Amino acid sequence: MSTVLLVHAKGGPPLGHVLSRAAARADVHLLALSALPPSVAASAERLCASVVLPTDAERSDLVSLIVSRAEAVGADAVLTFSEYAVVAVAEACEALGLAGAGDAAALARDKRMMRHTWQRHGLPQPAFRPVTTQADLHEAVTALSAPLLLKAAWSAGSTAHQIIASPQEADAAWRRSRETMARSARLGFAELHVAEAAGHFVVEEIVTGDTAGWFDEPGWGDYVSVEGVVTGGVFRPVCVSGRMPTVRPFTERAGITPALLPAELQDRVVALAREAVDALGLRDCGTHTEIKLGADGRMWLIETAARFGGAMTVPQIEEVFGLDVVGMLVDHLLGRPVAWPERVLGPEQARGAAGSLVVLAVDGRGAAWRDRRLWDSRVVKEAVALSEGSTLSVVPESSLPDGSAVPVYDPAGGANTMAALCLLSAADARTVLRDFTALVDALPDVLPPAVPAAPRSGSPAARPPSLATPSASPARPRVRPAVPSEEVAV
Repeated sequence: MSTVLLVHAKGGPPLGHVLSRAAARADVHLLALSALPPSVAASAERLCASVVLPTDAERSDLVSLIVSRAEAVGADAVLTFSEYAVVAVAEACEALGLAGAGDAAALARDKRMMRHTWQRHGLPQPAFRPVTTQADLHEAVTALSAPLLLKAAWSAGSTAHQIIASPQEADAAWRRSRETMARSARLGFAELHVAEAAGHFVVEEIVTGDTAGWFDEPGWGDYVSVEGVVTGGVFRPVCVSGRMPTVRPFTERAGITPALLPAELQDRVVALAREAVDALGLRDCGTHTEIKLGADGRMWLIETAARFGGAMTVPQIEEVFGLDVVGMLVDHLLGRPVAWPERVLGPEQARGAAGSLVVLAVDGRGAAWRDRRLWDSRVVKEAVALSEGSTLSVVPESSLPDGSAVPVYDPAGGANTMAALCLLSAADARTVLRDFTALVDALPDVLPPAVPAAPRSGSPAARPPSLATPSASPARPRVRPAVPSEEVAV
């Protein structure tokens, strides 16, 4: 049987899902650059031929570490699904002579180089300036038209995003973004290979999105993502995922597969994604390309990643289209024939729909919850009325333990302030969108308060009409401090 070295780090699809699919295709040796989620540790020991957690000293030269471990286990393929390890794995594959994303991996990781590459190819994207110093930022703010978005060039999960509405806000945004990146690095949410990455930023003009003319119903976000793969340098689109609107500044709340785009509009989106991926020159890897939608059919490239989409994008594809893209990529990297879709799949080929929701302490309008709440997965599954036939589950490895205080949403922290990740399956994408909307509205009312309210005289307040009455009132757990869950890089 063939041998695969899987490099694990924070972010990406749930590790449990990846391990089970990869282990079905090859002997898997796991090199864990981040601690294994407790819910996955036991299955990792069972599914993997070996599990190695390197010391800090061993991680000082990450490429050499990966190469030496691959040689030690006789790996026929090396891969990762984490944004933070993509470049190191690509360089290791080059050194080993194995299939991988190639030298272009850094172009799909560093947002500055990505934008310069697309600029040379004349592809539509927001006007931008690379930023390394505070002086660079002041020059960029003067040259570009506000409002502007400052973001870390090597970040994921909308971390360190800051909106700059006027030149007077530049200094505060700079300090906040740098502080957030430093804190994220201490938590393990940072580029693992490029030492100076924390100091690289890009500032860009904020283009105006518009869903009119793209979607037939309200509630959809003004951007989509094209999920695909590159094999031998050839881009192969798989499907297009839709979104709910982001939370200010641009934190992603939910992804839905498939996006309900008419076929001709889906083809236009995929054509732009193909141009974006081709321009970067990737070789053998998953891809995830985000595209902003505007009025009159306009589109702008947001970014492309040299890996599959994070959160539950990969499980959603498997559920809706029956494609195990993790196993298929493993097969391809091992040199086996793979039957990728001949053309992008859409609503007509879908078997129902699925979506993933990041639980943030903000309501549907993006306003902070009025009080602190405790995360309780049982209450969520029992108390929120979903559409007939819909099923909701919570992803343990990407969620806080029950009884943890839901973190206060930090706009600069992005997905790092999430409480949980939920997966919903439904008859169609419209139903997923409707159920997610109901769930977002219900959470601040159904979750237990972090500080129980004093009993009041008189009749108890009526439950919101959109909620089902649980069979029994849940016990109020003690408040546990919130600990960072696995980041959802989408």
